[in-house]
Amino acid sequence: MELLDSLRSVVQTNLSLLLPPDQAWQPTDYLPDLTAPDWREQMERFREPAEQLSDEVLVVLVGDMVTEEALPNYAISLNLIATDHTGTGTDPWAIWMRGWIAEENRHGDLLNAFLRLTGRVDMKSVELTIHNLIQGGFNPRAYPDPYAGMIYTSFQERATKISHANVGRLAGKCGDDNLSKICLKIAGDESRHEAFYTRMMGEVMARDPERAILIFRDMMRRIIAMPGRLMNDGKDPDLFDHFATVAQRLNVYTVHDYASIIRHLVATWKIPSLSLSDKGAKAQEFLCAQAERL
Repeated sequence: MELLDSLRSVVQTNLSLLLPPDQAWQPTDYLPDLTAPDWREQMERFREPAEQLSDEVLVVLVGDMVTEEALPNYAISLNLIATDHTGTGTDPWAIWMRGWIAEENRHGDLLNAFLRLTGRVDMKSVELTIHNLIQGGFNPRAYPDPYAGMIYTSFQERATKISHANVGRLAGKCGDDNLSKICLKIAGDESRHEAFYTRMMGEVMARDPERAILIFRDMMRRIIAMPGRLMNDGKDPDLFDHFATVAQRLNVYTVHDYASIIRHLVATWKIPSLSLSDKGAKAQEFLCAQAERL
């Protein structure tokens, strides 16, 4: 944790990746205004393109939404890095984490409201799935080690960005331009968040390469745990696997994407050019070849 403490000035500089609340988009920007005199007409204009969404697109959209709604689980895990004991700390790490949570919170809110208003989804089952996922907890197999936590989050933010962007692409093909915009807005947030965690881990790699590369290798030796993998609707014991299968089939998130993220992180953190001991060099060799093995 001493090294993370030494990164406070770097974290402070990168707080600009968070948007001021009055400049950030909000869910209502993309939903019918039910207080407006023409709310019925707005609902009709909203629902008409949503009727064109295929069942498979709805499946991956619901899966993405359920994953976003489990934000409390991820916040608990990431506070192991921020160590904000009061909940109102002024340390740059604490400020980042609260800002990150505030921005991420809009994602589940918007996708939940969108799906509810389409009238095409069994929301009671979705709500039960969200409840079960949050109550069941989340173990990314990374914490409490802060290096592993940042590696995991760097990976996962990029994966989420890819998934949302690809759902947006599919929504556009189905004719729902509003959903396409929604997904791309969310992907844009994920891109900024990815930049933060990737930059912070890049600083760690530069300052403590021997330990950092061994942890990176250990994480890449096993499959990165997807945050929604414990989703459960009380009926389908393989719910996440079925969601992941559809995502793979639609090219929303695939094995190729998984490998491309590893390749990206290896390049971004300059793994091939690090000067390391024999042990570190073996980890370096493993990481440089891992994407191709997949």
